[in-house]
Order: sequence, then structure tokens, then C-alpha cells
Amino acid sequence: MEEYYTLWVHQIKTPIFALRLLLREEPEENRESLAQLFRIEQYVEMVLTYLRMEDMSGDLQFEKVSLDKILKQSVRKYSQMFILQKIRLDYRPVERIVLTDEKWLEFVTEQILSNALKYTKNGGEIRICLEEKRGRECLVIEDNGIGIQAEDLPRVFEKGFTGYNGRADKKSTGIGLYLCKKIMDKMGHKIWIDSEVGKGTRVYLELTRKEWNPE
Repeated sequence: MEEYYTLWVHQIKTPIFALRLLLREEPEENRESLAQLFRIEQYVEMVLTYLRMEDMSGDLQFEKVSLDKILKQSVRKYSQMFILQKIRLDYRPVERIVLTDEKWLEFVTEQILSNALKYTKNGGEIRICLEEKRGRECLVIEDNGIGIQAEDLPRVFEKGFTGYNGRADKKSTGIGLYLCKKIMDKMGHKIWIDSEVGKGTRVYLELTRKEWNPE
């Protein structure tokens, strides 16, 4: 099954790429179609990430990397969604170097941004900043969207759990945050969420860790 789905993911990327080229010929008229195609690409990437999870430990490559570099790449990937939904981004360079795996941490930040965009109404705002929390400096990705029910918060990282928002919106897979938690655990980082219905959600990423010795 793993071999089949891995092959499927790589095969499906070809028609997706072809569709993107066709739609880009008239981007203004096809903005909504491009946005939906982008969502399809994200779901395909999530499948591939899920398949890679079992062998993730052998794939990890820790190095000191600019956190701003990771964040800017993630924001750039979703730039069209920010524009389409008229969502304001409040982001100032954090100017921090972290010891992490760049590829996997970028997946986490992308998934959090994806959720923020999904559950923030048009004209809303997403903020990225550093904040002191639990005695540690954390990266915070915050939105002023619909928020998460208090009874759902303890279960948001469970595989397949969609909660009230997922059932009402019918867009949630219940896999994204599960993958984020698994990835953060394997990298020795921490993630947790605070939220209030009607006011928004704050995702905390604690990226501090001991110096990593490859030997």
C-alpha cells in the first residue's frame, strides 16, 4: 500500500502541473481555480508527508538555519491565498538562528499557515512573532479567525480528529495537526495551541533544544 500511494502521489503531480500551466495563461480569470488547484497540491503533499513519517528519523538533518528564511519561504508559498482572501499579514523579521531540520520545520509552519488561512474570514489578519511563554522564547503564529471550541483543544493533535469546526466546515482531514505534532516531537521541539471561539487561535512553537551532536 505504501509503494502504491507513493507512486500515485508522484503520478498525480504531472496532471496538476499541466493544469497549473494552462490556468496561468489567464491568471486573473482563473484566480479561484488556481486557488483550488493549490489546495489539491497541499493535500497531495500531506499524503506524501504521511507516508514518509515512518522513516522520518533517518531523514532528519539538523543544522543551524535562519528562522526568517523558513518563515519567508512558507509565507511566499501562500502569498496568493493571502491576496485572494484579502488577509493581512503582520510579520516582522524575528532574527533568530535555530538548530532544526529546515525541510520538516517548513512543513510545520506551512501547515499552520494553511489552517490559519482556512479558518480566518476574508479581511482578517495573521500575525507571526516571537513571544516569551512558559519561560521559553516561542514562535507564535496567530490568527483572528473563528477559533477552536474549548472541549476540542485537548484533542486537536489526534489523528483523524476534526472537532466542531471540521464537522461544520467539512474541509478538515484531521491529519495536518497530527503530522505537525509528530514531526515536532521527532525533532525535539514543542508545539501547543491556545484558542478562543470567535477571537482566534495562537499556535506556539518552542524551537530551543540542546546542541545536536551527529555522532
